[in-house]
Amino acid sequence: MHTLLRLAFSLVLIVLLNGCAKKTMVALVPDPDGKTGRITVANQAGSTAIESPYNVAIISDKNKQSPPVHMGKEAIESIFSDALSIQPKRPIHFILYFEKDIVLTSDSIKLMTDILTAIKEQGATDISVVGHADTVGSKELNFTLSKNRADSIRDWLVEKGINLSYINTTSHGKENPLIKTEDNVNEPRNRRVEVVIR
Repeated sequence: MHTLLRLAFSLVLIVLLNGCAKKTMVALVPDPDGKTGRITVANQAGSTAIESPYNVAIISDKNKQSPPVHMGKEAIESIFSDALSIQPKRPIHFILYFEKDIVLTSDSIKLMTDILTAIKEQGATDISVVGHADTVGSKELNFTLSKNRADSIRDWLVEKGINLSYINTTSHGKENPLIKTEDNVNEPRNRRVEVVIR
């Protein structure tokens, strides 16, 4: 009797698994900033474009395809709750500008507290600190200057309790300017450190 029950239960599982294997659901949801892209779902029967948020394409087998249907935010969040709950948080970007050498502008000094708050709220363990310089001076001088800028921000973060092993510093010198200029141009927006929090 137990063997028959186990066999019946196994057959039900096989039917359910086979039934699930024949359906694929693809949903389009907006980015956290509210923008929605576009996705095309294709199989042997052709392709279907999903262009509106919370629309879903359901493909029942390789020879069939249905047009997208609108399911709504609540239904999508309910169906895909497990997948949505493990999405990584989006990186947060900050740009700090320098008056000269390693002296931050007053607006950038105010941003330092926001950076610290974002690191703690994000639970960040991957923080990039990238130093840059303008094109005034030699390549070597600007590389050293951009490194000193990145190191000064790293040191401040460590002083405020951020684990040093979470911070990766790099420097670009006068390469990769935010504003492209000729050589020996004093451009304040190129004297910067970019902080990316993941």
